[in-house]
Amino acid sequence: MDKEKQILHYIKMNPFISQQELSKKVGLSRPAVANYIANLTRRGEIKGRGYILREESSMVCIGGANIDRKAKSNQKVRLYSSNPVKMAEVCGGVARNFAENISRLGLSASLMACVGDDKEGNWILQETKGQGVDISQVWILPSEGTGTFTTLLDVDGESIVSMADMSIYEKLTPSMIEEKWSHIAASQGVYLDTNISKECIRYVIKRCKDEKIPLYIDPVSPAKAQNLPSRLDGVELILPNREEAEVLAKVKIDSIADCQIACEKIRDLGVNKVIITMGDKGVYYSSPEESGHLPPIQTEVVDPTGAGEAFASCVIYGIMNDESLINACQLGLAGAALTLQTEKSISPLLNSDRIYELVKES
Repeated sequence: MDKEKQILHYIKMNPFISQQELSKKVGLSRPAVANYIANLTRRGEIKGRGYILREESSMVCIGGANIDRKAKSNQKVRLYSSNPVKMAEVCGGVARNFAENISRLGLSASLMACVGDDKEGNWILQETKGQGVDISQVWILPSEGTGTFTTLLDVDGESIVSMADMSIYEKLTPSMIEEKWSHIAASQGVYLDTNISKECIRYVIKRCKDEKIPLYIDPVSPAKAQNLPSRLDGVELILPNREEAEVLAKVKIDSIADCQIACEKIRDLGVNKVIITMGDKGVYYSSPEESGHLPPIQTEVVDPTGAGEAFASCVIYGIMNDESLINACQLGLAGAALTLQTEKSISPLLNSDRIYELVKES
């Protein structure tokens, strides 16, 4: 057994073993042991204090964590007028919602996001931790307010207008991410949303490519899709909606045939797999091996908030479990259908057994 494997073996037996004890057990000087541990930490085999060993099936989720405020109208919305609504407030954010969804599917997830040191931030952390997500890597910024996303829903559940106060994410820098990179390197994949700055997005994309870490990207909105660099080499999967795909591919999408063209153009940027989501028109998927269109699973739409993150989490769950892209998309559509049926941003019914059942039923 080589020295590195010996060191890992003894750390696994006792995560709090001292470097002096390790040096005696493996027959090396203490500085030599420290050097091995530094290399193991840099590679992500060890993360954090107490020599926490790498967990399998882990997903690091980088991006938004905020409060979702939803106002659902009791009647057809009238612009420039007072509208009677029912207000609801839930924990949200693209990366945060994704992390909770993927955790409900049975994979370990950790969240990397910024919150303020306020009641909203504390609520997000407690709720997210309560759903089994690791929140130890979240930045708490005392001088900033936690992000908010406020949306007005028509009587039929369609979003009329949304307002996002996400200025806190501008405080995140590449050096802050670099400090936590050993945690990222220990994961089996990274999910990134584009709420963070262009510089941070470029940093994550480049390092994941260089270190061959599977990277999955949600462009979030047409405006934020422009934060992505001109090349996306090394990205395993990107999940734009129709408008975001138009920005990335620089083409107009009016038909399924247009989706195919857009996917090819996006893949030409270096992406391995592309899935364009089109609401009630379903999804179009494309990879080097397969491509095609799938209609949505028919369901009652109570509230569309969170359906995109549910779709993404179930697709990526499928990919990580070696499903074909078409099968992964079917799981994603099942997850989205479950989420559309509830006023919550995360369906309490979401789990791996249920999405497979729903695919069979449909």
